[in-house]
Amino acid sequence: MKNHEIINMGKYTFWLFFLLGNICLFGYLITRIEDFAIGGYLLLIFGALINLVIVIGFLIYGMVVQAKLNACLKAIGFLMINIPVAILYAVIGLNLN
Repeated sequence: MKNHEIINMGKYTFWLFFLLGNICLFGYLITRIEDFAIGGYLLLIFGALINLVIVIGFLIYGMVVQAKLNACLKAIGFLMINIPVAILYAVIGLNLN
């Protein structure tokens, strides 16, 4: 795998979960449909698990192929941006009711 492919995989994963979180949060804020809130809660659980598996995969791949470690760490950095955003969205969601 090339360095830019690794970094792009991290970026795409970040944007996927970021957009899904925005859809859940703003969907609930605008429509007050409970399904958005439930989806957001499930997204927190399953998104955290999926991102954790991807981070562990990048770490293992970076350790095995030392030349790709820097690219893997950059991809992990993009994924870690979701943590404070998810915490903020969870706090907003919990304080709405």
